[in-house]
Amino acid sequence: MKNIRKLLWGLAGFIILMGGSRAAMAEEIAVSPINTGDTAWVLICAGLVFLMTPGLAFFYGGLVRKKNMLSVLMQCFMLASIITLQWILFGYSLSFGPDIKGFIGSLSWAGLNGVGVVPYADYSATIPHQTFMIYQAMFAIITPGLILGAFAERMKFSSFCVFSLLWATIVYDPVAHWVWGVGGFLRNAGALDFAGGTVVHINAGIAALVAALILGKRKGYPQHMSPPHNLPFAVLGASILWFGWFGFNGGSALAANGLATSALVATHVAAAAAGLTWSLLEWKFNSKPTMLGIITGAVAGLVAITPAAGFVNAVDSIWIGAGVSVICYFFVAVVKPKLGYDDSLDAFGVHGVGGIWGALATGLWANKTVNAAGNNGLFYGNPGLLFVQLKAVLITIVYSFIFSWILLKIVDAIMGLRVSEEEERIGLDVTQHRESGYTILD
Repeated sequence: MKNIRKLLWGLAGFIILMGGSRAAMAEEIAVSPINTGDTAWVLICAGLVFLMTPGLAFFYGGLVRKKNMLSVLMQCFMLASIITLQWILFGYSLSFGPDIKGFIGSLSWAGLNGVGVVPYADYSATIPHQTFMIYQAMFAIITPGLILGAFAERMKFSSFCVFSLLWATIVYDPVAHWVWGVGGFLRNAGALDFAGGTVVHINAGIAALVAALILGKRKGYPQHMSPPHNLPFAVLGASILWFGWFGFNGGSALAANGLATSALVATHVAAAAAGLTWSLLEWKFNSKPTMLGIITGAVAGLVAITPAAGFVNAVDSIWIGAGVSVICYFFVAVVKPKLGYDDSLDAFGVHGVGGIWGALATGLWANKTVNAAGNNGLFYGNPGLLFVQLKAVLITIVYSFIFSWILLKIVDAIMGLRVSEEEERIGLDVTQHRESGYTILD
């Protein structure tokens, strides 16, 4: 009898213990609902997006003259340092922190105060808040890097550093909050930008145009400009960009799920369609397709699909990719020469123009069957989305143009923007950094 009582008491204790353990597990899940698969995917994508910055360095570096190769690499790597610290100290808080009247985030998250390793429902429901933060940091790093393509070979390095820091704070961070931040007025208006067509490409593209206008033309442009000094480097850079873009767009789903797959597929298809279309246009109008043409087209396709990647299906992404090559090819080959400004590496012609097309194309082909959290576009019965996208595009263009102009003028007045004529002739590698990528210079 005593043995039976001991057995019953032991069984009761076991049941109570198991119940307590389950309750503790339920409480732990409620406090920290981290999905390890989602977290691993977004962390990998953060690495992919970071890889795009050295990819951009080789893409741009291969296209400039060899006496300026290292200057482009240095600018990209310096951005990785400067913008990372800006983002940690206050940039992330301005972009995604608690909203102030729809325009900017507060500084309550400065220094990552309150940004920990548990999820934050508004941005990172199944991943640590810091995972989302560092993923977004990679976008903040590469965006000012796109601008340097417009003023390559002629801006002082010190002025570049100061301008980039100011631009990230005064232009990038507010626009990121408008479009992506909870409470941002463009987000509340229904504007769609899955991975940065407006925030990254239009924003940087317009700043690139402003920089090209203010700094003026390179010496000898266009009659005495050399072709790209190392096209294989440019191809390597474009390939890294294409690879990294899978993280750029696929990671913006913030989960390892069907939406990430759909975005990745749309990204690849649009780039392929754009590269093919650019080559066919060159074949038609210049008799031969070129390597420079196909990589330029592929990058333009990646730009255009960025805002739409999580909202369109694979077939519609073909139209987005083909369309951007037609538009950007015409702009680079016809419009830019007539206007006469010197956008060294077509940062505006590809990223600005391509980003505008991508944002508007989202208003045409967005489809709620792809992403229920999005909206239908014009071709799926909702013309209103196109007008919302147009509004977001115009507001971003105006804001970026005005404040990029002001910042460049301020830096020019205080420090001077452009290197001397002699420094430009010698090359920025030697005059700005006292080193060279090659033993012989042009």
